Amino acid sequence: MEQCSANSGKLGIVALSNLTHPLKPAQVFHWGQLLGWLYTTRPGTAKDVKLKVQNCGGIERVNVAQSNVNAVDLALTVTFADLEAAADRLHGQAHHTPVMTSTTIDHQTGSRVFFKCENFQRIGAFKFRGAYNAMVQLADEQRRRGVLAFSSGNHAQAIALSGQLLDIPTTIVMPDDAPAVKLAATRGYGAEVVTYNRLTDSREGLAQQLAGDRGLTLIPPFDHPHVIAGQGTAAKELIEEVGELDLLLVCCGGGGLLSGCAIAAHALSPSCRVIGVEPKRADDATRSFYAKTLQTVENPDTIADGARTPSLGTLTFPLILYYVDDMVTVSEAAILRAMFFLWERLKLVVEPTGALATAALLEGIVNEPGARIGVIISGGNVDLKQAGKLFAKVTKTPKPQPRVPWAQELS
Repeated sequence: MEQCSANSGKLGIVALSNLTHPLKPAQVFHWGQLLGWLYTTRPGTAKDVKLKVQNCGGIERVNVAQSNVNAVDLALTVTFADLEAAADRLHGQAHHTPVMTSTTIDHQTGSRVFFKCENFQRIGAFKFRGAYNAMVQLADEQRRRGVLAFSSGNHAQAIALSGQLLDIPTTIVMPDDAPAVKLAATRGYGAEVVTYNRLTDSREGLAQQLAGDRGLTLIPPFDHPHVIAGQGTAAKELIEEVGELDLLLVCCGGGGLLSGCAIAAHALSPSCRVIGVEPKRADDATRSFYAKTLQTVENPDTIADGARTPSLGTLTFPLILYYVDDMVTVSEAAILRAMFFLWERLKLVVEPTGALATAALLEGIVNEPGARIGVIISGGNVDLKQAGKLFAKVTKTPKPQPRVPWAQELS
């Protein structure tokens, strides 16, 4: 049985029989979490239910009746309405970053490519959007006590600047080998920086301890609904400016930007395929996407420091399963080539993580001749003293090789 009604917005009801889930009757959990569970236990059912949900007109709430779970209320963690509200909060605070094009890249790819340049955002990266959207919604007591965050750099700066603008004290846990430019900028915005050794210490554990000891509100870098909604406004702006897209390429670390942008694309450009891109050395999200179970990676050795996250989050993972169409990986050499190309030909200062999506396009890993393609350049916070050393490692682009399907690689 399935139906759609207008009770409290659009409501879809899907009855599933002969399914068991380790939840008590009427316990609340997320639709995306159920989808992930179904993928791992009943793949055919998951696809069928997802189709039914889509056929209900893009519903935001689903009731699933099971043998041991009666009318469990499931909600997508973040919706497009949340992105619209975030855009209103960010108006006049975040920059409306430019969209750049390149006839050279259009000719090279046979596509029409639009680069959303978040390297021109406040603090030099998209992270300001999510940080400000989360902090501006804090209660007065939370503001008085202060905020704590952990980050390799860009989220740190975003929280620090947002705290400065909103008069909220901030404490940031950062790796001691974070780029010097990011450490200096974070301190420059008035934050207290607590460093740790990322090879031996857990930043999450240290952050939780500090938050508990000091009574601080912890705002994680990606796994937070207000952060995800804020990040998604980047793609919302892009599509509203250039029109509907056939393809959207987004870098992926913890998945906040990717999941938020995918929500925007789903609402504003329904036929657009969204592809996440991450380093081959930090491929946990790609493995998670194809295995349908959360995979991890420990201290990945990649120049893309913004993608050194151990895994997707409990919020971002189900959102990515639901909204994202594919995941691909790129080599360290490909990241450097894309970064160098953006600097040299487009005159854009882009950090390694910010070049991930471009790398997938320029390397031919994603190849869609004739398509309208959006590319999110996530940030430009790179230590200029190190840039020359990085570019000295740039090698020529190898002859494109056919992409091996992940299903084949995992078999």
